[in-house]
Amino acid sequence: MKLFFKPLLILLFLLSTACAQDKKGQESQKDSAELNVVLAKKLDSIYDEDQRYRRQMGEISKKYGWESTEMAELWRVAGKADAANLEQVTTILDKYGWLGPKAVGEKGNSALFLVIQHADDKTQNKYLPIMKAAFKRGDAKGSQLALLIDRVALSNGQKQVYGSQVQRDPKTDKYQLFAMEDPAHVNERRAKMGLGPIEDYLKQWEIVWDVEAFKKTMTN
Repeated sequence: MKLFFKPLLILLFLLSTACAQDKKGQESQKDSAELNVVLAKKLDSIYDEDQRYRRQMGEISKKYGWESTEMAELWRVAGKADAANLEQVTTILDKYGWLGPKAVGEKGNSALFLVIQHADDKTQNKYLPIMKAAFKRGDAKGSQLALLIDRVALSNGQKQVYGSQVQRDPKTDKYQLFAMEDPAHVNERRAKMGLGPIEDYLKQWEIVWDVEAFKKTMTN
């Protein structure tokens, strides 16, 4: 009798163990899904706040001018909000890494980029390698990474790569492009990162792209 029941008991034990492990796995997946929902909601809120102040800047600058007291006050309020957003985002990044769209949605994923893009130079330098790694595994957008690469390059005294960074001349109130590596082939580099032609990109600042004229500005 023992010879017949022993294998049966072992089988029942294995089935019980497998069921317990499967239940733990389901609970783990459930916990992970719930965590992602919480993080996604938080990041969505951060995204909305970040963009709200940027939209207001365009409106205030047109109405009162960039050097107005109204604009200075908006920068002060936006800076305070940016600092609070940065604290939350860096806490998330340090704990969970760069979360992709599958984890926190497109909006939540973009919030990570926007907050780091609007942070100080030291913070941008710290998280740029993390975003690069996320891009390689599909958790960050090339078009956004290109902007951060350009900003970090300029802050480190180097030329930008993708032509994403412009500056306003306070005297003429016109915009111009920061210095750039190999401007003749910029569109090839932009295309690899999912960016459109630089000619179209610069139109929003009323800049006409002339590669030869731009080369001369960098040599002056």
